[in-house]
Amino acid sequence: MRNTLTIVVLVLALISSNVVLGQVKPGFSVIAYYSGKRLTEVDSIPAEKLTHIIFSFCHLIGPRLHVSNALDTAVIQRLVSLKSKNPNLKVLLSLGGWGGCATCSDVFSTRKNRKLFSRSVNELTTFLQTDGIDLDWEYPGIAGFPGHKFQLADKHNFTQLVRQLRKTLGKEHVISFAAGGFNQYINEAVEWKKVMKKVDMVNLMTYDLVGGYSVTTGHHTALYSSPQQPESIDNAVSRLFQLKIPRQKIIIGAAFYGRVWEAVPDTNSGLYQPGRFKTGVDFKNVATQYSADSGFIYHWDETVMAPYLYNPSQSLFVTYDDKHSIALKLKYAMEKGLGGIMFWELSNDQYEDGLLDVINNAKLKHLKQ
Repeated sequence: MRNTLTIVVLVLALISSNVVLGQVKPGFSVIAYYSGKRLTEVDSIPAEKLTHIIFSFCHLIGPRLHVSNALDTAVIQRLVSLKSKNPNLKVLLSLGGWGGCATCSDVFSTRKNRKLFSRSVNELTTFLQTDGIDLDWEYPGIAGFPGHKFQLADKHNFTQLVRQLRKTLGKEHVISFAAGGFNQYINEAVEWKKVMKKVDMVNLMTYDLVGGYSVTTGHHTALYSSPQQPESIDNAVSRLFQLKIPRQKIIIGAAFYGRVWEAVPDTNSGLYQPGRFKTGVDFKNVATQYSADSGFIYHWDETVMAPYLYNPSQSLFVTYDDKHSIALKLKYAMEKGLGGIMFWELSNDQYEDGLLDVINNAKLKHLKQ
């Protein structure tokens, strides 16, 4: 009886400790893409609130994965050192990014190159003591960055690439990929059932759903669809459910940044109106650069569950994630039984009381229920 009581007390103490420290519960991933270049910034990352950090980006030289410079190598090594704060933290290297995969279509079209790439990934992960690879090829088989080659064969070659990576890296390393959160990507870019058998997770880029090439405004990271905007997190997730993709392998994306349109008419408070993309803005700067004192009016869209700002005198429209929309996305992911939530990009957050804190606090709240 005494031994049983001692065990119960120890278990309760461990649970209490995890809640106080904000530890992430195993099985629900909180994944940060990170592209920062300052070593001192890495030291301040709250690693205990994350399960994965994905360094962005590495690139191809020939068929080999390459870290661009000595500073990037130092940043990666410093990210790995965060395991002293969180031993369960996984650090991944990401290939590509928007504009960073110009040669992917050609390189991954041959078995020889896929093998050479996989070997280089294994060598880098061993040398840097990282935990795996995230493939951010934008996009196999469909148009992505202007001028970058794509071909129908990319779709199957991507499957073959994933298979070769798993064969080379083994089961102990993490393999993920960043997927477009829009219908054309889901329909045309990936052999989903074949790929998902080999990867640990898919990171849905459910942001930029209204991107820099759009001539009308909208919500770039909508949770739900509207009649004017069919693309959303819920749309992408529902389509993957229809394809029988395991829920625990689906990671939804949130945006730690906003997008600004100019020359937007004062109709419907600027929403779903013609305009020109102007710039992006880090979440940490939204409150100061687009404040109420400067004429920006806050709006909440109950249909898509997302905020936006509009300045009628300057004809500026801002779409972004705020604390409320981030909390709703976390709730959605947990209620749908998904594998977690990821975001672009960690250094865009506020240093204190930011969006990562919202994710962590909302996660702990739902875990208690």
